[in-house]
Amino acid sequence: MLSRFDFPEGFVFGAATAAYQIEGSAFGGCGPCHWDSFAATPGNVVRAEDGARACDHYHRWPEDLDLLKRANMDGYRFSTSWARVMPDGRTVNPEGMAFYDRLVDGMLERGLKPFQTLYHWEMPSALADQGGWTNRDTCLRFADFAQAVTERLGDRVAAIATINEPWCVAWLSHFMGVHAPGLRDIRAAARAMHHILLAHGLAVERMRGMGQGNLGIVLNFDHANAASDDPRDVAAADRWDGIFNRWFIEAITKRSYPAAVLEGLAPHMPAKWQDDMAVIGQKLDWLGVNYYTRHIQKHVEGPWPNIGDVAGDLPKTQMGWEIYPDGLHHFLTRLARDYVGDLPIYVTENGMANADELAGGAVTDTVREDYLFAHLAATKRAISDGANVKGFFYWSLLDNYEWAEGYEKRFGLVHVDFDSLARVPKSSYHALARALARND
Repeated sequence: MLSRFDFPEGFVFGAATAAYQIEGSAFGGCGPCHWDSFAATPGNVVRAEDGARACDHYHRWPEDLDLLKRANMDGYRFSTSWARVMPDGRTVNPEGMAFYDRLVDGMLERGLKPFQTLYHWEMPSALADQGGWTNRDTCLRFADFAQAVTERLGDRVAAIATINEPWCVAWLSHFMGVHAPGLRDIRAAARAMHHILLAHGLAVERMRGMGQGNLGIVLNFDHANAASDDPRDVAAADRWDGIFNRWFIEAITKRSYPAAVLEGLAPHMPAKWQDDMAVIGQKLDWLGVNYYTRHIQKHVEGPWPNIGDVAGDLPKTQMGWEIYPDGLHHFLTRLARDYVGDLPIYVTENGMANADELAGGAVTDTVREDYLFAHLAATKRAISDGANVKGFFYWSLLDNYEWAEGYEKRFGLVHVDFDSLARVPKSSYHALARALARND
């Protein structure tokens, strides 16, 4: 079994969460966000569940930070809700900002490094009403949000990520319609794919101007395999790799978009989008990598992008995602080789959903232990192969609101009873705590 001593000195081990998924948005002066309206629309979310209460982390945060500390973790990746900090998308809510003040201080008191994410999908409804990520003005409002939060917290956080998973924010939400705002519109998707990156760039520019350091972004990556050697299937897998993986990292590191994706999106892109690439392509201090699974693609007839999924034969998680640790090694080494060189990389999310059940006051999730340590081993192998990986954050600390899946899918190291809100650490939590124990 791996332990922290198998990794370089200073390697950061932690767990990650997101504000809407755990805090509860019905208190603390939090404003409505587009996830509230998406969840209130029949058919979008399992049992029409929302994040109004979630895990009530807003009130129970000391208990949750103690769980991190007791697991011997070094850091905590959290997010600041735009709708809580600025309920109308523009005006600071003192009560919301004070909550994050307390939270960051609580981490520091426990010796935890605060890894902050500015945007983990809580678009204030007032901005969603004006088009959200399809509207260029939202990018400027996001830079204002970044400035306001950084003025308050920037002196105490270890790192700041601008955006979590732009692919989910843009493609999954505006082209596939799976997440809020639930659109299936190629023109909206093209604008969101560009504007989410422009928002990142403007926020970095604003925070750099304030003298803030350690700025990054969190991208998610999905291993793309072709269903066969048929050139059309190979091209479909390449388009998926372009849409999911290359679009965002190439914009940031090469100031360009993949030709295979522009083939479909160019007619729908904002006017003069090329003029924004210098802002988008500013220097990063670190890159966050979220990785969960692979997909197998085939060519399908019809309108672009002509991609269809083929079921794989590997073991799957509760989400139906194949367990493929080699994909994490692939991306860590590929990113170092082709895009970021020696730039520090953090695995900012990796985890699995499992149908965990409480029995006799305990939860035994050995399948998650196996998943976790297999992906830690893939990370260790990537470091040996030259990738400058500096940390690993498991997703997630707590069972939580899993977006369109409601409270159905459990990703946590800690079991949450969504009626009583009682927390019970699972066997995976205890296994990780043993692996991270120090000898002092």
